Amino acid sequence: MSGEERSEDVGGPARRAVLAGAGAALLAGPAWAAKGQGLEVVSPDGRVRLRLSVGASELTWTVTRAGRAVLAPSPLGLVLADGRRLGSGARLTGVTHRREQGAWTPPYGIRARYDQACSELTAEFEQPDTGIRFAVVARAYDHGCAVRYVLRGAPGGAVKLAGEATGFVLPPETVLYASRDEGEYQRTAPAGLAPVVHPALTASADKGPFADLPVTAMIPGAAVLIAESDRLDYPRAMLKADGAKLDVHLMRFPGRADGWSGPGDTPAEESFDFAIGQASPWRVLLVAETEAGLIEHADLITTLASPNRLGDVRWIKPGRAVRVRKSYSMAGTMEVIAFAAAHKLDYIEFDAHWYGDGTDPSDATRAIPALDMPAIVAAARAKDLGVILYVDRVPAMRQRDAILSTYKAWGVAGIKFGFVWEGRQSDNRFIVDLIRACGEHGLLVNLHDNLRPAGLERTYPNYVALEGVRGNEQFPTARHNVTLPFTRAVAGPIDYTICYAHERNQTTNAHQLAMAAVYYNPLTFLYWYDTPAKYAGKPWPELAWFDECPTVWDETRALAGRIGEYVVVARRHGDRWFLGAMTNETPRVLKLPLSFLGKGVRRARVFADGPAGAKANQTPVVLSEIRVGPGDVLILDLKPSGGQAVLFEASEVKA
Repeated sequence: MSGEERSEDVGGPARRAVLAGAGAALLAGPAWAAKGQGLEVVSPDGRVRLRLSVGASELTWTVTRAGRAVLAPSPLGLVLADGRRLGSGARLTGVTHRREQGAWTPPYGIRARYDQACSELTAEFEQPDTGIRFAVVARAYDHGCAVRYVLRGAPGGAVKLAGEATGFVLPPETVLYASRDEGEYQRTAPAGLAPVVHPALTASADKGPFADLPVTAMIPGAAVLIAESDRLDYPRAMLKADGAKLDVHLMRFPGRADGWSGPGDTPAEESFDFAIGQASPWRVLLVAETEAGLIEHADLITTLASPNRLGDVRWIKPGRAVRVRKSYSMAGTMEVIAFAAAHKLDYIEFDAHWYGDGTDPSDATRAIPALDMPAIVAAARAKDLGVILYVDRVPAMRQRDAILSTYKAWGVAGIKFGFVWEGRQSDNRFIVDLIRACGEHGLLVNLHDNLRPAGLERTYPNYVALEGVRGNEQFPTARHNVTLPFTRAVAGPIDYTICYAHERNQTTNAHQLAMAAVYYNPLTFLYWYDTPAKYAGKPWPELAWFDECPTVWDETRALAGRIGEYVVVARRHGDRWFLGAMTNETPRVLKLPLSFLGKGVRRARVFADGPAGAKANQTPVVLSEIRVGPGDVLILDLKPSGGQAVLFEASEVKA
């Protein structure tokens, strides 16, 4: 396919024509505002309802699902740089309604087609004291809702904003799962959200009781993911505790900045530009009956983002990568190429120090003398492998155009940018422009450091991976690993950097295998701390799972799970299903009906925990093979910090 299928977003000529043709009704604004009456948008299935209430002094939104409260009346509005607030006392001047139906086809994702059916309401406002005209756009989907702001007009043109007045008042008894940077997750009531002191945070950082998005809220009768989407020219949002209310806080600093370029180099941005016609990011509530349902409907965040701007993206090839490590040499590189080819991988990646000495002044267009990069690219291509090169942020800023032209000439497949700053509007403008330029040069992009997804992989599909996670660079606990599927991993690709059979892992080896199916990342890094020598001369039959497991999917099913406890996810690619199950430090036995497989008998290749070892990472992987059908129940015996991976394929496949 050349891109994706979807109608245009709010603001375009085709969208306005659709609105007019859909019977959009203009309402008498002053009467509505004076009476404090509300406006409502309802999901196609009638279960999700988002209501805007326009009062004399405030603008609020309320959300219910199946008649139960998801969001109590919560503030909406924008804050100007001079402190005045758009929304308080605003005059409603018109309302339009529209519906969108059908689905769109992503170039890759968690399923082959993404549902886009929704109802949309656009409420137009004028702020009497400023003469500024703006709109609140609200959408209701079967699995959630979202709001955003659009600037329609202002005396003198663009305005300067200091922030938003958007808030979230969740029901009583809500329990949040929230984290900051790559820290551990807090389990807390909204009012208990604590300031996080992370070792990597410096003086140039937003300080306070903040949480990075996404945040997962377990409310009575439902699970809610608070996220953002379509962040193109705007600061990144965090949540700040204000009593029982959570407020949107727009970052004034980039995350973890000073540690990489020296104190005083990262001034705060106390205000930012908001142009006529510009839309803020969507403030998203993804809602499901259980936390497992959040995993299945993660595509809502991508769907809300702006459509593909790169045109024909058939050249984009998701896949699995292994990095070239330690002392770089041509001989060592050829060993990695041979290993990657033998294990059906798609990419090799050169990490830091392949150019210059890896410091900021280094020339990222010249490999160190030990490496002949054009020859390496040719050797990898002969094995149907691509080459990805690591580049630090500062060389990327200083020599971007030279880097892109050089790598394209070499035939490089993509770039992994490290220590990337995200937060301020200027940081995010740099990211979007960098990804766009890479896409125009036919280069994949993987961004590392303190970043968070917001659907940008739809707008620029070459943005295939990003970090922003406490992964195997830090060898987290099993409990952390089974919190991620219901929190950070729902919002978008998650570059966890899986490392197999490592002595520092706090999990079993089967737990590490299962990650490849549980976590969604179109560019999955495997064997993060390994070299080919580790696997030489030994059979390692369990690696067949990594050899076969893809990174993008035709169907995703979240079969079971509880946040922080355990998770079971099955994903289909073609006619094969890949199932991953992971538990925390508590062993458990799960009985799993196999009705999701559909008709017919299948061969199940099982990669399971063996007898529990003295340490979790000493628990062996036991391989077995059985024949199963949709009426069967699979017993998953998960040891402490354990897991299981299962490949289901046609029964006639030979071993």
